[in-house]
Amino acid sequence: MAVPSAVRAVGRGSRKIFDIFVAEVPWTVSSKELKEYFSQFGSVQRCQLPFDKDTGFHKRYCWIKFSTPQDVQNVFQKDIHILEGAKLTLKKQSQRRYSQRRNPNE
Repeated sequence: MAVPSAVRAVGRGSRKIFDIFVAEVPWTVSSKELKEYFSQFGSVQRCQLPFDKDTGFHKRYCWIKFSTPQDVQNVFQKDIHILEGAKLTLKKQSQRRYSQRRNPNE
Protein backbone atom coordinates (compact mmCIF):
# COMPACT_ATOMS: atom_id res chain seq x y z
CA MET A 1 0.00 0.00 0.00
CA ALA A 2 2.95 2.36 0.55
CA VAL A 3 3.98 2.15 -3.10
CA PRO A 4 0.80 3.71 -4.56
CA SER A 5 0.90 6.60 -2.07
CA ALA A 6 4.57 7.21 -2.91
CA VAL A 7 3.71 7.26 -6.61
CA ARG A 8 0.89 9.75 -5.95
CA ALA A 9 3.26 11.99 -3.97
CA VAL A 10 5.80 12.02 -6.80
CA GLY A 11 3.05 12.79 -9.31
CA ARG A 12 1.74 15.70 -7.24
CA GLY A 13 5.20 17.22 -6.88
CA SER A 14 6.07 16.93 -10.55
CA ARG A 15 2.87 18.67 -11.63
CA LYS A 16 3.89 21.80 -9.74
CA ILE A 17 7.08 22.38 -11.72
CA PHE A 18 6.63 24.72 -14.65
CA ASP A 19 9.20 26.34 -16.91
CA ILE A 20 7.69 29.78 -17.56
CA PHE A 21 5.40 32.16 -15.69
CA VAL A 22 3.40 34.41 -18.03
CA ALA A 23 1.73 37.61 -16.78
CA GLU A 24 -0.44 40.28 -18.42
CA VAL A 25 -2.47 37.67 -20.33
CA PRO A 26 -5.44 39.41 -22.03
CA TRP A 27 -8.89 38.51 -20.66
CA THR A 28 -9.96 37.22 -24.07
CA VAL A 29 -7.16 34.63 -24.39
CA SER A 30 -7.89 31.01 -23.45
CA SER A 31 -5.49 28.29 -22.30
CA LYS A 32 -5.92 26.63 -25.71
CA GLU A 33 -4.78 29.83 -27.46
CA LEU A 34 -1.82 30.18 -25.08
CA LYS A 35 -0.80 26.59 -25.76
CA GLU A 36 -1.08 27.16 -29.52
CA TYR A 37 0.99 30.35 -29.33
CA PHE A 38 3.80 28.82 -27.26
CA SER A 39 3.83 25.65 -29.40
CA GLN A 40 5.71 27.60 -32.07
CA PHE A 41 8.74 27.46 -29.76
CA GLY A 42 8.55 23.76 -28.90
CA SER A 43 6.37 21.04 -27.46
CA VAL A 44 4.06 22.39 -24.73
CA GLN A 45 3.26 19.73 -22.15
CA ARG A 46 0.90 21.81 -20.05
CA CYS A 47 -0.63 25.25 -19.75
CA GLN A 48 -2.21 26.16 -16.43
CA LEU A 49 -4.43 29.26 -16.54
CA PRO A 50 -6.08 29.72 -13.11
CA PHE A 51 -9.60 31.11 -12.84
CA ASP A 52 -11.17 33.25 -10.13
CA LYS A 53 -14.10 31.31 -8.64
CA ASP A 54 -16.00 34.51 -7.78
CA THR A 55 -15.78 36.29 -11.15
CA GLY A 56 -15.44 33.33 -13.51
CA PHE A 57 -12.63 35.10 -15.37
CA HIS A 58 -9.04 33.91 -15.50
CA LYS A 59 -6.51 35.74 -13.33
CA ARG A 60 -4.48 37.11 -16.29
CA TYR A 61 -1.44 34.91 -15.62
CA CYS A 62 -0.47 31.33 -16.37
CA TRP A 63 2.30 28.76 -16.20
CA ILE A 64 3.70 26.89 -19.19
CA LYS A 65 5.53 23.54 -19.08
CA PHE A 66 7.68 22.54 -22.06
CA SER A 67 9.10 19.14 -23.01
CA THR A 68 12.76 20.21 -23.17
CA PRO A 69 15.02 22.98 -21.87
CA GLN A 70 15.76 23.90 -25.51
CA ASP A 71 12.06 24.74 -25.99
CA VAL A 72 12.30 27.18 -23.06
CA GLN A 73 15.42 28.77 -24.55
CA ASN A 74 13.56 29.20 -27.84
CA VAL A 75 10.87 31.23 -26.06
CA PHE A 76 13.40 33.59 -24.49
CA GLN A 77 15.24 34.15 -27.77
CA LYS A 78 12.28 36.26 -28.87
CA ASP A 79 12.34 39.67 -27.16
CA ILE A 80 8.64 40.54 -27.22
CA HIS A 81 5.61 38.26 -27.05
CA ILE A 82 2.29 39.82 -28.07
CA LEU A 83 -1.12 38.18 -27.96
CA GLU A 84 -4.24 40.05 -29.10
CA GLY A 85 -2.36 43.35 -28.99
CA ALA A 86 -1.10 42.91 -25.42
CA LYS A 87 2.56 42.45 -24.48
CA LEU A 88 3.07 39.37 -22.31
CA THR A 89 5.51 39.44 -19.39
CA LEU A 90 7.54 36.23 -19.11
CA LYS A 91 9.69 34.94 -16.29
CA LYS A 92 11.72 31.74 -16.23
CA GLN A 93 10.82 29.57 -13.24
CA SER A 94 13.49 27.91 -11.11
CA GLN A 95 13.80 24.17 -11.45
CA ARG A 96 14.48 23.44 -7.76
CA ARG A 97 12.65 20.41 -6.53
CA TYR A 98 11.32 19.84 -3.04
CA SER A 99 14.19 17.48 -2.15
CA GLN A 100 16.70 20.24 -2.94
CA ARG A 101 14.93 22.78 -0.72
CA ARG A 102 14.60 20.41 2.22
CA ASN A 103 18.34 20.41 3.10
CA PRO A 104 19.68 23.89 2.23
CA ASN A 105 22.94 23.31 4.17
CA GLU A 106 24.12 20.53 1.87
